[in-house]
Amino acid sequence: MSDIPSITASGDGILKPRQLVVLALPALMIGVLSALILWILDVAAEALEHLIWTTAPGAMGIDPSSWWYIIGILTITGVLVALVVQFAPGRGGHDSATVEFLAPVVKLSALPGIAIVIVLGLAGGVSLGPESPIISINTAIAVALLARLAPKISSEFPIMMTAAGTIGAMFGTPVAAALVFTGLVAAATKGGHLWDRMFLPLTAAGASAVTMVLLGGGTMVVHVPSYGSPHPLDLLTGSAVAVGAGAIAIAAIVIFPHAHRLFHRLGRPVLYITVGGVVLGILGAIGGPITLFKGLHQMQHLVEDRAHFGAGALLAIALLKLLALVVAAAAGFRGGRVFPAVFVGVALGLLGHLLLPGLPVGLAVACGVLGLTLAVSRDGWLSLFMAVAVTGDITVLPVLCIIVLPTWLLITGAPEMIIHAKPTVPSDALSVQVTRRD
Repeated sequence: MSDIPSITASGDGILKPRQLVVLALPALMIGVLSALILWILDVAAEALEHLIWTTAPGAMGIDPSSWWYIIGILTITGVLVALVVQFAPGRGGHDSATVEFLAPVVKLSALPGIAIVIVLGLAGGVSLGPESPIISINTAIAVALLARLAPKISSEFPIMMTAAGTIGAMFGTPVAAALVFTGLVAAATKGGHLWDRMFLPLTAAGASAVTMVLLGGGTMVVHVPSYGSPHPLDLLTGSAVAVGAGAIAIAAIVIFPHAHRLFHRLGRPVLYITVGGVVLGILGAIGGPITLFKGLHQMQHLVEDRAHFGAGALLAIALLKLLALVVAAAAGFRGGRVFPAVFVGVALGLLGHLLLPGLPVGLAVACGVLGLTLAVSRDGWLSLFMAVAVTGDITVLPVLCIIVLPTWLLITGAPEMIIHAKPTVPSDALSVQVTRRD
């Protein structure tokens, strides 16, 4: 193992082709492992979701879309998640309101609790995605495995590779991870070629994405007509939708820290998460099943049945889902914000199409997703990718590259959707550089 280069958090060493080849194998392994763990937890969550929302109510002759059932299930979910966060080792992982994709590595003893709360949240209808908890699980496992099997590789390597691999698996393509890490690596680069530094994260992301596709992972694409050739007016109307979506997201982000403080004044997770579950249940009862869960399948149904939704209904769905996202994240549920934000963006895009009939529905949906994702993630590359990925239409990209500019001007001075209560991974740990340990 003496020839294995060490990934360090500092220094000016540049990855050489031989070192990239040596590190490509563990990157591939981490990518495949990240996808397998995500797939296992997804399958478990879907099985529990089917039991809760289909099998059990069907056996008892209950309508799962009734208001009292939705409130009851979300309340029970809140209680169960609260108990895990209150009493389990590791407290169910990091408070998702305080971390982004990269968070401090958790102990292995915390992983069962994290797995339980993410499965409960996904199955119970909580408006959060799986991003940050899954990355925490994958990172902890990868760090522990490499510490035993390849101790010469420092911990920054599995942190980067699992984040890249998990993002690739969740979105079904390594492109999303490449775009996210382009920004991170470029910010930390002190020389050398960017793609030398992107090689290993892209290796992990590609392996993970291919694994997830082979396992039958879901797709984010909604069925909308192809956009085709741009029209000059589309720049104006598309910008109006993207900026409007971003403005609505900013309003929710302004509320977010106040909601976080309000819930946490109750002191104990068993109290504030339970109360959060009750509030989510009420919101879900008002909005109906389409406003529950992370939103992946729900946004596809929303687009397919868009003829049945008027402007008022779409606005109500978007606002209720956005409020549910704020409540879920503020009340201590574990999960990510990207998937629910994409759902809200799709709903607002459909609303924009109704209010501006000359705006093609595909571009309208892409602009809604762009505005929401940009406000929530503060990542222009990821937002452009998500907007194109959801529509599955590359012809919207040239117009979006213009529309993203006024949208960025709106959100760049606005608050971020994160509570700065705990330190995240320091920026110098994001520099993928190598030295030799002889």
